[in-house]
Amino acid sequence: MRRSTFSQRRHKHPPMHSNHTAHPTEPRAGSGRHWSALAKWLHWLVALLIAVQVVLGWMAASWHLSPTKLELFVWHKSTGMLVLLLVLLRLAWRLTHPAPPLPAGMPRWERLAAHASHYLLYAAMLAMPLSGWVVNSASGVPFSIYWLVPLPAIAPVDRHVTDLASTVHLVLGILLLALVAVHVAAALRHHFSKHDDVLVRMLPRKRTTNP
Repeated sequence: MRRSTFSQRRHKHPPMHSNHTAHPTEPRAGSGRHWSALAKWLHWLVALLIAVQVVLGWMAASWHLSPTKLELFVWHKSTGMLVLLLVLLRLAWRLTHPAPPLPAGMPRWERLAAHASHYLLYAAMLAMPLSGWVVNSASGVPFSIYWLVPLPAIAPVDRHVTDLASTVHLVLGILLLALVAVHVAAALRHHFSKHDDVLVRMLPRKRTTNP
């Protein structure tokens, strides 16, 4: 009888498993908290090309009139069209793939600011190359992307349109740089001050190998 009672007690309290279970708040692989590989590639490629565009634009504008100046403008305009294509591709991806959720503890004003800054970034990244396209069209200068693909005109040849579009292009460039600075500062704040995964989930993920 004693042996039977002891056996029943053992069945009422099953042994604890030694396997580690993740805490509910820990991000898990495949939980949707990380951006996809394509989103990361598009993000960092566009960021790199924007940095290259700043250098190319400054060099092309400040270089003395020469064949080198014209070549710098071709590189600048061509890379601008590449950025436009990549941003459109990224927008198409975003329309079919939801973004990872923001940290649960973010206040409402910070969520609104994050969404607003992203909308403004996309608008500026689209408007910049489009305004440059108008400048090139209104100036009447023939242009081929990377010396290969002719770029059609989207505006009539007009000196006043060229001047206006050039001013808009410059203002948009300053606005884009300001937005990028805010974007970078916010990402660093999330990483070093708030200690969440907003920055980490856009970085390449470390591959883990089983021993």
